[in-house]
Amino acid sequence: MKKSDQNNKEKLIERLKKRDTLGNINFDSVVISDFDESLKSVTTSLLYTDVSPKKKYFITLNQWFDKSLLEEASVQPLYFPSINKDNYEDFSAEYFEKFNQYPNQLSFLSYDLVGLIYYLVIQNNLVVNEKIFEKKNLFKGKVGIFEINNNKINHILNFYKIENNEFKKIF
Repeated sequence: MKKSDQNNKEKLIERLKKRDTLGNINFDSVVISDFDESLKSVTTSLLYTDVSPKKKYFITLNQWFDKSLLEEASVQPLYFPSINKDNYEDFSAEYFEKFNQYPNQLSFLSYDLVGLIYYLVIQNNLVVNEKIFEKKNLFKGKVGIFEINNNKINHILNFYKIENNEFKKIF
């Protein structure tokens, strides 16, 4: 570029100096394990290193449908696993109606976990022991589906993306 005869080469050279990378990046996605303002800061920083969500997948943790992310058009699309949005909104509205405040994430997950434990105890003839989690089982709660197998409980999540200033369910 320095040896070229382009009219605006100084401006182009300055623009190139501001970039941290030149050429292609040899990965297809970035996993960002952050939330709130820190997530926005990381995603914005990536834009300055030529890593764009238009060319690479930006994947993060459950964002609990943080509406402030809808305003961050420069980092869209943004992908994340999450509980079912419709169930989350229904639960939040019902909770607000009863307690005059919105639930936090712990209250949301606890609601189904109490039901899950009750269900497993009933399935195990009211005996609470190590066998309670051995049998393969599915439990559909108000806010999610839980899979029990080999002493493990997995919360089956949906996958969403934020694109065009809205939350879209992928699966």
